[in-house]
Amino acid sequence: MVREVLDRRSFLLLGAGAAAASCRMLSAGGAGEDLSVRLAALERGGRLGVAVLDTGTGTLRGHRLDERFALCSTFKLVLAAMVLDRAARGERGLDVRLAVTAADVLKHAPVVAAAVEAAAARGSEPALLALADLAEAAQTTSDGAAANLLLRDLGGPAAFNGFCRRHGDGVTRLDRYEPEMNDVRAGDVRDTTTPRAMAQLVARLASGGLGGESWQTLRQWMVATKTGAARVRRGLPAGWVAGDKTGTGGGDGVTVKCNDVVWIEPPGRAPLVVACYYDTGVVADWPSATDEEVLAEVGRVVASGC
Repeated sequence: MVREVLDRRSFLLLGAGAAAASCRMLSAGGAGEDLSVRLAALERGGRLGVAVLDTGTGTLRGHRLDERFALCSTFKLVLAAMVLDRAARGERGLDVRLAVTAADVLKHAPVVAAAVEAAAARGSEPALLALADLAEAAQTTSDGAAANLLLRDLGGPAAFNGFCRRHGDGVTRLDRYEPEMNDVRAGDVRDTTTPRAMAQLVARLASGGLGGESWQTLRQWMVATKTGAARVRRGLPAGWVAGDKTGTGGGDGVTVKCNDVVWIEPPGRAPLVVACYYDTGVVADWPSATDEEVLAEVGRVVASGC
């Protein structure tokens, strides 16, 4: 059984109005072992890491909690938090606009590409995009160009890692920009995290690491995100409020990565943070429906204990 109880003071804001009841699998003595067994059965030859953190009790359980997995685009959740945090501290407002040109556009850049095209049609290059719009695009659509622009503006990977360290995460690391950071192969620790580290980081941000208004903005963006519709959220009961940030990798001889970091609000109880990292072990260009169904089943496993 793997169990960790975090500093309860860090969850004071979350626990204040939460119901006392907790998911059975997060509070019952032997349920953690059962959870790990059920998650291991989903791996199908790949490697599945999952952390389930109950913000009401601070209890964390899961499978492969401390193994490293490729971040892929889940780093953009933290990146958006950095933008909001910097603005809340009065250092650089969300309305500050960055110049964007065709050279910034990547393969997946739906918001940035549209802005560049619109500016070109008007004959007014470069396009100008507000930090708030870039952060929202990085989170809700996983726009890679928006993420690169923000990461450079914030100070690069070193600044990202510093933010993680200041919020108690000594594990998560970012080393490269999009799209190179998605090329993570066996034994490479660059651009990786662990399920435990990411779940704890998100919980800390929610419980005071970000100011209340900043957290609410990030939470709203997570809920508005559509890229995870077929992953963990698909396995949750209708009526549950949830938001997430996905991460996906593959191609060029890299095994497919299918990730999802989820904020879940079951009715009548404290929220959960679920950090799912799935390296399928299969070299392909993109996750299959079967790969995404593994994460949907994680959602069902989590919900079955509530």
